[in-house]
Amino acid sequence: MTKKIKVGILTFGDGRDFLQKPLTPVNEKFLNELRSVLEEDGFEVVVGDEVIWRNDLAVKNGKKMMAEGVECVIFNFAVWAWPQFARVSAQFCPQPILMFANINPEYPGLVGMLANAGSLDQVGIKFLKTFGDINDDKTYQQVKSRILGISAYNRLKGLTFGLFGGRSLGIDTAVADPALWMKKFGIDVDHVDQMELVRRAEIEMQNSKRIDKALEFLKQHVRKIHWTEPDAKMVLTEELLRRQLGMYYAAKDICEGSGYDFCGIKGQRELTEHFATADIAEAFLNDPYGPEGEPHEPIVCSTEADMDAALSMQIFKLISGLPVLFADVRHYHQEPGVWDLCNSGQHATYFAGRSFKPEVNLAKVEFRPQGFYFPAGGASVYHIASPGEVTLGRLTRSGDTNRYQFTVVNGEFVSFGEDRDEQLARSVQDNWPHAFARLDCTPSAFIEHFNCNHIHGTYGNWVDALRVFCFSAGIDFVLIE
Repeated sequence: MTKKIKVGILTFGDGRDFLQKPLTPVNEKFLNELRSVLEEDGFEVVVGDEVIWRNDLAVKNGKKMMAEGVECVIFNFAVWAWPQFARVSAQFCPQPILMFANINPEYPGLVGMLANAGSLDQVGIKFLKTFGDINDDKTYQQVKSRILGISAYNRLKGLTFGLFGGRSLGIDTAVADPALWMKKFGIDVDHVDQMELVRRAEIEMQNSKRIDKALEFLKQHVRKIHWTEPDAKMVLTEELLRRQLGMYYAAKDICEGSGYDFCGIKGQRELTEHFATADIAEAFLNDPYGPEGEPHEPIVCSTEADMDAALSMQIFKLISGLPVLFADVRHYHQEPGVWDLCNSGQHATYFAGRSFKPEVNLAKVEFRPQGFYFPAGGASVYHIASPGEVTLGRLTRSGDTNRYQFTVVNGEFVSFGEDRDEQLARSVQDNWPHAFARLDCTPSAFIEHFNCNHIHGTYGNWVDALRVFCFSAGIDFVLIE
């Protein structure tokens, strides 16, 4: 879905010239093992030109990592390595540095890593250390989590966030200082008025080719579209769905044309009261395909123009490579013991079937009319999230608004069967999507530690990678247990 993570490997050695020839096969053996395991798992690997055993080689190879645009660098130790070389190279490399010492008791590679770690520490260069056999799954999973966390942090630099609108419904936690984002994460924020979505959507409706194709595909594959009469109290007409599809293509075109990497749409109140809800646009931007069924890389989009939501989602996406959920923490169902995560039509349809095939997911999706919150009407993308382990969380700012923390909780999405799921959903909001989450903490612990109405996440256990991301970014990591 996203481009391959580019990982650099620099191998460090002994600074004595007469040891280079006998140590070369040792260094090559462990370098090739590390490289092979990473490439087999889908990483793009860039290795140094030679073992670093002089300062000039440290500079040359460090600069190579910078020139190649690697997003994480592994300092590889199979033998004793002079500590000066690591900090000479590290100044040119994305940080933190991932240090790896192979199990090789005949040679003091572990000694070399520890000595080099001390050298980096003295000059304030961040690093993480792993010792073990790269072919051991536990060792590799630690290395992989660290690569994912470090590379996610470095991949944020240079991104642009497209902000459609501004603060919605007085939600202060949805608004962040653009200068803070640039200072902390290297992200630029560019503002677009929601009028541009309306203008382009109306042009798209006049041209109609893409909308016609999408409408035909959705009519064929969506489980049910609950059409209403134009004067219905909760209205969903073909005209309104066309407006919503027009906003999807408008947002997609603006993001592509302006170079926006992720975005947020205010929605309330202008769109939701006078044009149509942005639910269709938000769902399919976050999906791995468009409403016409064509695959595309998900464009993270947060509703209510929630900036910290979008940033949290982008981090989840960069770490997992998967579509990411946006939801309200709507309710706790005491009897089954699950949280009801529900927010308008914001959930990507991917979560309905946990598939990258639109036909699989849309067969479990219904377009239901919006309710009294949104008098402009349109379709809400109703479905129940498929079961599976999930990691959920969000970036928040506490006390000092310049201080970020990432609050995380592990758990699972569960299903109780179609009838029971529908009953639970109906008791809360019968036209919005739901994810029933059983969390690895008590309800009181979650309420105590989670200070936001919006929550995000995706399938899988990404706790370790998120912890590494926070270390890399210099922000607090809070795991609710």
